[in-house]
Amino acid sequence: MSEKSSDKSTTNNDISTATFETFETAWCPGCGDHIILTCLKRALTELGKNPHDVLIVAGIGQAAKTPQYISANAFCGLHGRALPAAVAAKIANEDLTVVVNSGDGDSYGEGGNHFIHNIRRNVDIAHFVHDNQIYGLTKGQASPTSQTGHVTGVQVNGNINIPLNPMLLALAMGAGFVARGFTGDPEQLVALMKQAILFKGYALLDILQPCVSFNKINTFTDYKSRVTPLPDNYDRSDLNLALKTAQIFDDKIPTGILYSVEKPTYHAQQAALADGKSLVKRPFKLSAVKNVMEKLV
Repeated sequence: MSEKSSDKSTTNNDISTATFETFETAWCPGCGDHIILTCLKRALTELGKNPHDVLIVAGIGQAAKTPQYISANAFCGLHGRALPAAVAAKIANEDLTVVVNSGDGDSYGEGGNHFIHNIRRNVDIAHFVHDNQIYGLTKGQASPTSQTGHVTGVQVNGNINIPLNPMLLALAMGAGFVARGFTGDPEQLVALMKQAILFKGYALLDILQPCVSFNKINTFTDYKSRVTPLPDNYDRSDLNLALKTAQIFDDKIPTGILYSVEKPTYHAQQAALADGKSLVKRPFKLSAVKNVMEKLV
């Protein structure tokens, strides 16, 4: 089924993209991160989200600067540690719309362990990976998704490692929502973001976005010649089809929702959270907290 940016929109006349404000960025001109930021604002606007109900979480990297450029709750953590921070926030306050914005290195390299185990937990957060197949903040080293043979200033003889396939890994681990977008198709990207946010459970959206400064191979032109949206009759509930589709990354790169099947979430299975009442809204004994703190210090 094709994605359209009007899908499942929520009317809220008080919310517009201007609500999330515009800030001067430190990204290079032409960087795909600009498009991702714009699409994120559009997605939140079309879903009728108020900034105070949204938490944007990031680690370290160019993608991780996103929380600094949008008016919403923000948490900037350590390299590779965006997911555990996001999970903690969602467990504490289920009412928050939690969106992680991090790069391919932050998500799949340093944060690869958290990526795997968050899929297992199935906490209800959206994970937008700005995948430029390079480490941009540190000036161009091979990342987990860099293609074999990719020459960089460090890998002068070409990257010898097999690239990580995040889509295939997520599906194999049991993720309920796995999608790929491309910054060259912002209409589709907005729709994918909205559906990832609305999905009940962990939602992975890997976004192909060129690094104009340090990746001269995977350019907009390169991606546009290969990116192919999934057909309207594609069955998102077919895991075997999704596994097969996830392995295609050559002359063609499928974009869209590869797989979408809701499964029991962490909150639904955790007895202490199953009643749906956020921890931040529950009464607690200050004396008990004080007692614990005194023991720690």
